[in-house]
Amino acid sequence: MHAAAETPGRITAARNSLEDERLLRAGVAEVRAAVLSDRTVSVGVGVRGEPAYVVRGRAAGLAGVRRSTGGSGVLHLPGDLVWSVVLPRTDPRVGRDYARAYGRLGRCVVRFLAARGADARWAPAPGLVEEYCVLSSRGEVLTVGARILGGAAQHATARALLHQGMIARRVDADLLGRVFGLVAPSILGRLTGTEELGIEVPPEVLATELRDELAAEFL
Repeated sequence: MHAAAETPGRITAARNSLEDERLLRAGVAEVRAAVLSDRTVSVGVGVRGEPAYVVRGRAAGLAGVRRSTGGSGVLHLPGDLVWSVVLPRTDPRVGRDYARAYGRLGRCVVRFLAARGADARWAPAPGLVEEYCVLSSRGEVLTVGARILGGAAQHATARALLHQGMIARRVDADLLGRVFGLVAPSILGRLTGTEELGIEVPPEVLATELRDELAAEFL
């Protein structure tokens, strides 16, 4: 397995988006993983204007970040894992099906979780709440059993593809209720995090393991 020397550190969600955009502009094969340090609501590039959940998030003290990738809103908390893969469009691993290739581009994330005892799979998004990305009807989500642990999104340019994802550390039901209006137990019960799954490992250690899996797959 490829091993990088530097341990991934903590980063704000805003800085994480800037780093992804920088790598996308460079357009060469690269991977990264990090641990988020702040409470943020991120919004997909296709969401018009300022949605109500961003306004409610700001009132709750959360920063708002506009992603260059697709999807709708996501609540990010300190300790969440984020990961990214950038490949040139000429790389055969991108493929013509890249927009639907969650399982193929994210299989190393499944391996990473399996090594920590979590039987994860990429599965169709459940179509429950369109405003909350991993509960919407678009794309696929990272599941453990019937519960959703994370998701992924993409930004393709003429030169390169950015495939990025997140894995939640925990579920903050109170904050999800205040910001996104997610209060029904049947909805909140579909979400999980690494803590709820019993993965009691420092996030920086998990980020290092995840980055090494990404590097072994793509570099």
